[in-house]
Amino acid sequence: MKIALIGSHGTGKTTLCFDLAARLQRLDFSVELVKEVARRCPLPLNRDTTLDAQRWILHQQIADELQAAGQFEAVICDRSVLDNYAYLVASQGAHEELEPLVADWLRSYDALFKVPILYAPRFDGTRDLSEEFQTEIDLQIDALLVRFGAHCTRLDPARRERWAEDILRRAGLPLTRSQIDLFEDGG
Repeated sequence: MKIALIGSHGTGKTTLCFDLAARLQRLDFSVELVKEVARRCPLPLNRDTTLDAQRWILHQQIADELQAAGQFEAVICDRSVLDNYAYLVASQGAHEELEPLVADWLRSYDALFKVPILYAPRFDGTRDLSEEFQTEIDLQIDALLVRFGAHCTRLDPARRERWAEDILRRAGLPLTRSQIDLFEDGG
């Protein structure tokens, strides 16, 4: 099972990823969290991104996901190839040579969940603080979802405290261990 949380920067994806991974670990799933790879990119990011930077990010995202999927039964991705590609499209326009890669890799996710913007981005040393840029990326992600025909569940802003449960339910994963599991474990 591979789940990706998508959305603009500063929406709480990373916190939600850690919450999901912890819940799945408590349910005895072997889980790997594929962290946002852009933070490791040695090239320009945000509004100053380059084609080389985005190629690095896309290929590193795919490599990290492949490695995790080969070793764990559940993979939680903090971003997907689609929202990483959105930063390139916002900066420089679409790049036809990358679109088949993005389209093909999108099919590898069992579920995509879009995290809405609830507040302005906060300084963390990497992310752009412009609310306009945050919104531009959010809109670009929406446009790319349509262009690639990708199915995505949009998380309800009013249910922020229940997003982890909503994701588990929608992905067909349990919220709690079964009574049989509890009895077999002695506890």
